[in-house]
Amino acid sequence: MAQSPSILMMLVGFILLLGPLVVIHELGHYLVARWCGVKAEAFSVGFGKELFGITDKRGTRWKLSAIPLGGYVQFAGDMDPTSRPTDEKFAHLTPEERAQTFNAKPLWQRAAIVAAGPLTNLFFAILIFSAFNLAFGRVIAPPVVASFADRSAARDAGIQVGDRIVAVGGTQIEQFPDIVGLVVPYPGQTLKITIARDGQELVMPVKLEDKVLKDEFGNVSRIGRLGISPGRAHIERVGPVEAVTLASQQTWGITKMLAVGIKQIVTGQRSVAELGGPIKTAKYSGEQLSLGWLSFVSFAAFISINLAFINLLPIPALDGGHLALYAAEAVRRRPLDARSQDWAYRTGLAFVLALMLFVTLNDIAGLLPSGGS
Repeated sequence: MAQSPSILMMLVGFILLLGPLVVIHELGHYLVARWCGVKAEAFSVGFGKELFGITDKRGTRWKLSAIPLGGYVQFAGDMDPTSRPTDEKFAHLTPEERAQTFNAKPLWQRAAIVAAGPLTNLFFAILIFSAFNLAFGRVIAPPVVASFADRSAARDAGIQVGDRIVAVGGTQIEQFPDIVGLVVPYPGQTLKITIARDGQELVMPVKLEDKVLKDEFGNVSRIGRLGISPGRAHIERVGPVEAVTLASQQTWGITKMLAVGIKQIVTGQRSVAELGGPIKTAKYSGEQLSLGWLSFVSFAAFISINLAFINLLPIPALDGGHLALYAAEAVRRRPLDARSQDWAYRTGLAFVLALMLFVTLNDIAGLLPSGGS
């Protein structure tokens, strides 16, 4: 087992991870807002008291704040947290100043500005995966069963050596690595595996093995496993277009796995102990940094997708919550009243704060030594 990194390594990893991802997220909001003609009054990395900053020629205050757990862009018009302008400030703006406020823009522009943050995180992950694909190529291995593990759910279900995996759970398979993302999220569950044998297609229900894995740092994860291996594989070089296409598929695959994981936690199929917060993220950051820059950058891509996914959840106080309100506004052809927006925001904020407290306590509990012999 590898030695756990020092607290200093974890802090350095956490800063190197979260800092750029927050900047990238907020830059997405900022750049699209500028394109739409909205003035940004402040661009902050972190929350709370300003530590230092500078003001550019456009009047935007770029600053670093004391609490390094996120960031924000404050747009012109002195908006409240629900993205409505406060009446007193808005009433005293000149027509030119009012035209530069977020709330003066049409609905589609406001939605584009809000969506730009998480989408930029997704584009960043695609950029990283594209670079990896260009540098290292892709694994080519036909989805044909060449051998079984000592414990094999596939063999127990009647799958044989030489069978070709055609589909998993209704999703078509082209290469053996495609199977992983369709199996790993479902430990102990039964999936329909379509195989080709002797010119015929057979659909076989397979109850996946509930496998507990422990990495070199002692981190535990539960995965589903068929217990099959492919024949000889080789690496195939890819061009820029294919690298981006493959990276987009990889990013979408991780996003679907996150959605499945959240659903399983909500329905009780997975333990809430698998949820992680800032402490666990810092721990993993230090571990991946200790393994080298390639591991760390790959981890950064994964966390970037996580940030995008979380922010797009339809919870008021998150980007997805704002987009949900804009969707309601588009259907109703008018925004929700101020009271409804305030209620939604306060409820969403309470939920987010409670969740942050829970996952932080969860992280602390996970760091405590477990009992037993």
